[in-house]
Amino acid sequence: MASFAQLSDVDTLAPAGSASDLSGWLKTLRRRVATCASTCMDYYDAAMLYDQLRGLSDAELRKRGLERETLAQHACATCDRAATR
Repeated sequence: MASFAQLSDVDTLAPAGSASDLSGWLKTLRRRVATCASTCMDYYDAAMLYDQLRGLSDAELRKRGLERETLAQHACATCDRAATR
């Protein structure tokens, strides 16, 4: 999942003077907003998956090859679209 720190670089988001610079700045901004939205959707999906799995018993989790201690990590890894690209 993308880091929000990657999205906060002020220098690359500052528009310059010419129209081509502005166009490039808008493309960069659009790409960063899309990355942020994708990251938010990934975390939302992971939270929903975790919420479903946390209600299972330890025995049921073991049948699925999961442990309660690492359940959140597995949910995040499963829903990380950036890792599958």
